[in-house]
Amino acid sequence: MTVTSAAAGPAQRSRPYESLLAKGEDRKQRILAAAETLLARNGWRNTSLAQIAREAGVSAAGLLHHFASKEALLHAVLDARDFDDDTHADRTGDLLAQITRVAERFDRAPALVGTFTVLLVENIQPDAPLHDRLVARQQAAVNIVADGIRRGQREGRYRSDLDAAIKAVEILAFVNGMETAWLLDPSIPLAEVFKGYAEALARDFGVREPSRSSR
Repeated sequence: MTVTSAAAGPAQRSRPYESLLAKGEDRKQRILAAAETLLARNGWRNTSLAQIAREAGVSAAGLLHHFASKEALLHAVLDARDFDDDTHADRTGDLLAQITRVAERFDRAPALVGTFTVLLVENIQPDAPLHDRLVARQQAAVNIVADGIRRGQREGRYRSDLDAAIKAVEILAFVNGMETAWLLDPSIPLAEVFKGYAEALARDFGVREPSRSSR
């Protein structure tokens, strides 16, 4: 009896702390979800921390415990979008297959799509709080897509005369444009649109299977 109690004691004492951690994480996720909803609907200029706190069902102090400022919360929303992209992307796989799968994002994380599009438009001006980060993000995305094109060129699957960097800008413009179009009209058949675009790119790239000797 004594041994059992002694062994259980530390674990029992740790449970309240673990419970607080779990509650804190749940509260943080509710704040992020509320921010995504309100930012997509109203934009960051017309959304206050007080509104987000009310939507999340937390106090203003509770929100500030997790996010010290409005800008910190905006960055956290972008972090959520980047985490979703990183989790579901295969950057060493076939680029055209990845483009076809972009449509899955709209079903998986519609709030992130809406929030990101609104934040992108609202932070075009150089003095906007997320401008520098979004410019860096765009440049990094161009490099990732361009690297995928160059990999296909090295493997002999894509035309060698393609300018990878310019084509990457076009592809990202298409994806960003489709996100805006979908927000205006959610009835767009996204899977078919992205599949058709990937097939058009395949023709443009002159896609062909590697020769047996290169496999």
